Amino acid sequence: MFEQKPLICTPLTGKNTEEIIKELTAIVQKQPDLIEWRVDFFEQIAETDKVLFTAEQIFKNSGGIPLLFTIRSHKEGGESIPLAENEKVDLLCAVCGTEFFEMVDYEASNEIDYIKRLRDVSKQNGKKLILSYHNFDCTPEKTEILNRLQIAESYGADIAKAAVMPKDEKDVLALLEATKDAEASLNIPIITMSMGQLGAISRMLGWMYGSSVTFAVGEKSSAPGQLPIEKLRKVIDLVKETVSEN
Repeated sequence: MFEQKPLICTPLTGKNTEEIIKELTAIVQKQPDLIEWRVDFFEQIAETDKVLFTAEQIFKNSGGIPLLFTIRSHKEGGESIPLAENEKVDLLCAVCGTEFFEMVDYEASNEIDYIKRLRDVSKQNGKKLILSYHNFDCTPEKTEILNRLQIAESYGADIAKAAVMPKDEKDVLALLEATKDAEASLNIPIITMSMGQLGAISRMLGWMYGSSVTFAVGEKSSAPGQLPIEKLRKVIDLVKETVSEN
């Protein structure tokens, strides 16, 4: 799946099952390569049966598009949720035990015991694990970004992800340089992005530096700087056409 670059992923951010299915119906028509359910937006996240019911509805209405299950933590840009960390891992593991989602996302900054548990359960159930890092305050040095991606790989991730916030154009360049270095040094696919308006260029061209997935707005944005999927696809197609001609 990750051989084709870039895959375009669109988020689901509805607060309840009805909102999510309505959002999903509109997104499926736009044919993204991947759909991410941002479960931290879901009002009934503390009720596992409600989450699994909604996960099944998403699966049944996704048109065969691969699905990613994400509970983004508040400390890394997600919504506040009423779950303790062990309860969040319980929920991620429960989803791994279903056929509904192919991938789960978990932050690499969490306790190693939680990461190991989720790694074991996801592997046992044939699910891919994304270990991610998000910094909404700044862009670290490119060596730090690279280190974060390498840590994810060392923890057994199938995909390593880093998203950072730029303060100027040099920060965007640092993210792209780190992406290129990571592609050369890691043995797993990587996902990187520079967020906000300044970082939008990384969503359009990050794949040229090695990022396997870019995130776009299907109906609602889940992070600053996401572009509508229609516009993003046009830009990527144009760049690919131009590059192939030369």
